[in-house]
Amino acid sequence: MDYKKISQDILTNLGGKDNVKELSHCMTRLRFKLNDSSKANKDKISSIEGVITVVQSMGQFQVVIGNKVTKVYDEIIKLVPESGVSSSNTETTEKQSIGNTILAAVSGIFTPTIPAIAGSGMIKGILSVLAMFYMNKYGINIKESQSYIILNALADAVFFFMPIILGYTAAKVFKTSEIISMIIGGTLCYPAFTALMTGEAAVSFLGLPVTKATYTSSVIPIIIAVWVLSYVEKFLQKYIPEVLKIIMVPTLALLIMLPATILLFGPIGIYLGNGINFSYKYIYGLSPILCGAFIGGLWCVLVIFGAHRALLPIGINDVATTGRQNLLAFAGAANFSQAGSALGVFFKTKNKQLKTISMSSSVTALFGITEPAIYGVNLRLKKPMICAVICGAIGGGIMGLGGAYGNAFANQGILTIPVYAEAGTVAFLSYLAGCSIAFFGSAILTYIVGFDDIKNDDNDEVSSNTSLESLPVSDDLDITSPIEGNVIPLTKVKDDVFSSKVIGDGVAVIPSKGIIKAPADCTVVSLFPTLHAIGLRLNNGAELLVHIGLNTVELEGKYFEKFVNQGDTVKKGSSLISFDMDKIKAAGYDITTPIVVSNTGEFSEIKPYENQQVSTEDIIISLTK
Repeated sequence: MDYKKISQDILTNLGGKDNVKELSHCMTRLRFKLNDSSKANKDKISSIEGVITVVQSMGQFQVVIGNKVTKVYDEIIKLVPESGVSSSNTETTEKQSIGNTILAAVSGIFTPTIPAIAGSGMIKGILSVLAMFYMNKYGINIKESQSYIILNALADAVFFFMPIILGYTAAKVFKTSEIISMIIGGTLCYPAFTALMTGEAAVSFLGLPVTKATYTSSVIPIIIAVWVLSYVEKFLQKYIPEVLKIIMVPTLALLIMLPATILLFGPIGIYLGNGINFSYKYIYGLSPILCGAFIGGLWCVLVIFGAHRALLPIGINDVATTGRQNLLAFAGAANFSQAGSALGVFFKTKNKQLKTISMSSSVTALFGITEPAIYGVNLRLKKPMICAVICGAIGGGIMGLGGAYGNAFANQGILTIPVYAEAGTVAFLSYLAGCSIAFFGSAILTYIVGFDDIKNDDNDEVSSNTSLESLPVSDDLDITSPIEGNVIPLTKVKDDVFSSKVIGDGVAVIPSKGIIKAPADCTVVSLFPTLHAIGLRLNNGAELLVHIGLNTVELEGKYFEKFVNQGDTVKKGSSLISFDMDKIKAAGYDITTPIVVSNTGEFSEIKPYENQQVSTEDIIISLTK
């Protein structure tokens, strides 16, 4: 996958870099704020290689890519430097509603923290399971051991120091000083300050009474404080002489903001947080079943619009203040239902490409990343999405009935199940039952209800879904090396796309000669303009991708020469591409060349011959139909 080209294509169809006001990304999507969204070509962006779909919500133009989003982001940020992203000189032509502005701010503040919070939650869950195991089996309380205390500190630190972390992310969103914001957050966590605010004696500042509150693990006070700081800092920057700014702006900003926070904004934030938490608890108290069903059924619908992030502070605040949350327990039913519906599509569809997408997105959803299942499969086919909502609501309702909750904030999937084990037998069983019904129920319901299947594209001559029966097939299923060099396992390639074998099984060769030759009679089905990769369809039915070096697409064809064109039919041993190994290595690139059977699924076994020195006459892969 050419991430550089994908990035260029996305940017071009967004209206160019001058139309990008802000850019960020989450686990699966690029999030753009545009100066003029009418300049963006949604249909063309949706058809770009690697793009799952496009969503416009919360004042953002969201390009859903999946688990390769960071690779695309890394390329596109080179084209739109951070200075141009974080502060555009172009006034936006669109006025966003207050609701969208708030949702976008919440998303921008909390999204960067979620991986760290999820990781801490995983550690917390594992520690809980270990503590239960040792207590039940050996009667040992490992919570008193030093090792447990150290690991538990690691799991709790993200919540205890939440004001510092959110001080940084909020400063990025509100475009103010990250360090000053973190210092304000750090002050709220400072041991002596915390002891003062939690002690029995009344607290005052310069004779003014201070509302006592615990700010460690708090969420809203620091966000309000940083938002106000963004205006205070602008005011100071405007009126303080240039020669004094470097010292006086941070000094006055801190002296103004800390008293303002503890006297005014802090208490307001605490009361707001308590009010939001009370509202959720009130709804849960009225009917845990309906609350669970609502979240379990509609969580992934909220994901579509990005509105689910407005609820995340509830779960984070619950864990920070009480050590438990049930919001994400119910959301787990929604995630498992999306995985189940995608699995139902896998078993029902006749479309080979859709089978591949649905199975991979089902597995991804089981690990908590639902966007590929939502956008790539279920929402696209409509009926599976409805089935997922129904079964997710049932699963969430069962969790509510059983009182399921977790002792940490963690992304919902099979790896985070231990987070819910400490809730007690009944509550934990209700969580497992809710997840199981959501998953298996939506899979079965999707299979029974069905959907309007997507027909196979018979005209796609380069598709790896073409069956072996439709190809001219020879009996020789041994593949000789297209290049001379040393064969190594594909898993040792320093590129996750190849080493994880997500695009197919095969081997890699460290070349000793810079020439690629046809390993058999074949057709050139793809030849990248940068000449760093070539796709071949061999007459034995195998489809081979030869990728010369790693990240060599960045050379844009420099040091490469082609001898064939796309669509050519060539004989075994014909020269295809030559490349200058020495110059490529001198330019800083790894010349390891992955050789991948891109239609791996067409064969029952792919046997690589690794760790050998080969010529273009030696076998490197054997296939079994």
